[in-house]
Amino acid sequence: MTQRTALHFTVLGTVQGVGFRPYVHRLATGLGLDGWVANAGGHVEGTVAGRSDAVERFGRQLGTGVPALAKVRQVLLSTGSTQPPTPGSGFAVRPSAHGRHDTAGREIPPDAATCADCLGELFTVGDRRYRYPFINCTSCGPRATVIEDLPYDRVRTTMRAFRLCPDCGDEYRDPADRRFHAEPLACPACGPQLSWKGLAAEAALGAAVAAIRAGGIVAVKGLGGYQLVCDAADQACVAELRRRKRRPSKPFAVMVQHIAAARKLASVGQTEQRLLESPVRPVVLLNARAPSPLAATVHPGTHRIGLFLPTTGLHHLLLHDLGRPLVVTSGNLADEPIVTDDAEARLRLGGIADGFLVHDRPIHARYDDSVVQAVGRSVLTVRRARGLAPAPMPLPRPATVPLVAAGAQLKHTFALAGGPWAHIGTHTGGLADLAAFDAFTQGYRDLKRLTGLEPQAVAHDLHPDYLSTQWARAQGLPCIPVQHHHAHLAACAAEHQLRTPFTGVAYDGLGLGDDGTLWGGEVLVGDLTGYRRVGRFATAPLPGGEAAVRRPSRMALGHLYGAESLGSPRPYRWLTEGFTQRLDPAEVSTVRAMVQRGVNCPRASSAGRLFDAVASLLGLADTVSYEGEAAQALEAAAGDEHARPLALRILLSSGLWVYDSSPTLTDLLERRAAGEPTGRLAAAFHLTVAIATAELVGRAVADGAPRTVCLAGGCFVNRRLLTEVRRRLRAQGLRVLVPSAVPVGDGGISYGQAAIAAARLAKE
Repeated sequence: MTQRTALHFTVLGTVQGVGFRPYVHRLATGLGLDGWVANAGGHVEGTVAGRSDAVERFGRQLGTGVPALAKVRQVLLSTGSTQPPTPGSGFAVRPSAHGRHDTAGREIPPDAATCADCLGELFTVGDRRYRYPFINCTSCGPRATVIEDLPYDRVRTTMRAFRLCPDCGDEYRDPADRRFHAEPLACPACGPQLSWKGLAAEAALGAAVAAIRAGGIVAVKGLGGYQLVCDAADQACVAELRRRKRRPSKPFAVMVQHIAAARKLASVGQTEQRLLESPVRPVVLLNARAPSPLAATVHPGTHRIGLFLPTTGLHHLLLHDLGRPLVVTSGNLADEPIVTDDAEARLRLGGIADGFLVHDRPIHARYDDSVVQAVGRSVLTVRRARGLAPAPMPLPRPATVPLVAAGAQLKHTFALAGGPWAHIGTHTGGLADLAAFDAFTQGYRDLKRLTGLEPQAVAHDLHPDYLSTQWARAQGLPCIPVQHHHAHLAACAAEHQLRTPFTGVAYDGLGLGDDGTLWGGEVLVGDLTGYRRVGRFATAPLPGGEAAVRRPSRMALGHLYGAESLGSPRPYRWLTEGFTQRLDPAEVSTVRAMVQRGVNCPRASSAGRLFDAVASLLGLADTVSYEGEAAQALEAAAGDEHARPLALRILLSSGLWVYDSSPTLTDLLERRAAGEPTGRLAAAFHLTVAIATAELVGRAVADGAPRTVCLAGGCFVNRRLLTEVRRRLRAQGLRVLVPSAVPVGDGGISYGQAAIAAARLAKE
């Protein structure tokens, strides 16, 4: 007789809300085993018993062939103290055990787009979920936006108010059904319902479709917040949306019905198609086709367009019924967080929307849309939100105590770290807005509860005026200050699990340096605990401080009148007059006086502000309405132009290798005066910065810097710059790393802070 054995198992990772218990049930019953499985805290555990060979096979196969949304981090098996199930008792899914002992292993599954099976049912006449907007199963649907606590069960989600009807109850209890233990399970008889001005269900949807077709703007309650929707081809409607939303020029995202529709609007490569069709359903930045059927104001000033495919059944129905691309943008006023509460939506969006398509399922957590782009075959995350957050990222050095990283100020995220993982909160936006700050603190409280982590230390930026820094210092915890650009580079290093020293190139707008000055064009050598500065861009004044960020023309004047004196001659007056004559003479005079007297003109070694200055000198952007607009216009102008580089100079100053940009700007003005096209000059500038970067890094490496190079900072969202820099560094035989899963810009700062703080605490 074959010996009977028992085995207890614990599985850590993203294993709740992804069909993992049904998967275990199928595996165990297929092998003829008795036992049970249950959610417990943030993991899955259970016991199997039966023939020893079958139990052994179960242990080998557990964690392989798992559901698509599951991510198994660790499988723990034990036999010693296991109470074996009764022979012949069968295998069951037990009620969850509410434990909080596994805080380092608790993972919250992100939301997932409607799967192919559910989509088939959605459009099958006669199916009981035909045209039901809230269709889902264990492979798709809401997760992070409805989960209130772990373990993940319906009673701890915003679905608890919707009692399952008999048919849904049968599906929920049937191990052979793909909706077996699907917690957001719903149907027209028992689930959430649409409404519009007193209309319900299909009538409500029809009214919203009619409003959009007639040129109206509709506020739609989505997964992680309200969205504003209109016809993307209606010029007047898109312009009106911009006016009402107070968003004059920042591009809008466009949702299309399927990949074929995306190809009509943009060039879609293999990597980009994979991104578009993934369960994340991010907004993917693509090269737009011309001519385009879309309104010209959808993505003004750039040849890049953000496209995405429907994320929910409701989106599929809207796209199907309207048969046209739709602007689908965040439900908020400019710079405010996306609205989630129904009453608040009426208050804050009432002046924007012509009508509200709502439903009665509460949104527990705020999640905007994720934004990504392909650079060659690699993927760059621009905004990490719905579908990606709050999935954890590994830490090269585990956090010895739970900690929180407060992030930066713009494109804000925070991170909670415990053990080997950091949970990065969703994109919040700019913390200067009080509503965004409140969204951050609420998100922090929610993620603390879900992860079970109670921080004992807080990492923060050096800048004392950042609200994130002020919040960190008010927590009453030991503080770990982290320099902004070190955090950028640490995020890249941590994602690639780099424990050894690296050379880092950090290019962005502004960040406070450890010397009290503003940095932004930096070459550092360091590791996860410390760094030293080995190279930088030349400094220039920011006339008016923050005003220079909003007015690239001021940045250009700062470079022309007050660039760091490194021995290069300033441009001749006749070269600068062509630029200054188009500006307000009073402003030119005022700025010149400010620079000469050093009044309210903080100096910065910023790559981002240099891009702004060049965009203004070329007549592309004198004033901007959002951060990065001028650099985006410069990249768009460069396009695929071939160009010869501008003049540049690298010198050693006070022990640092410095890129002197004055010769570059002088050459730019001379070639512009000679009639060289704007696009070619924009391309030449990109090429010049890449060459300067390669020289700065090359000289640092010659001085003994590591040959592994991390690239980070918001400037590297610029695909042309990233491609040119990476190519030239690789040509030197260097290993080049770029963030992918975490944002390359300030959205990745919190992860870098967490990695540094964990490494420093481990070293103590």
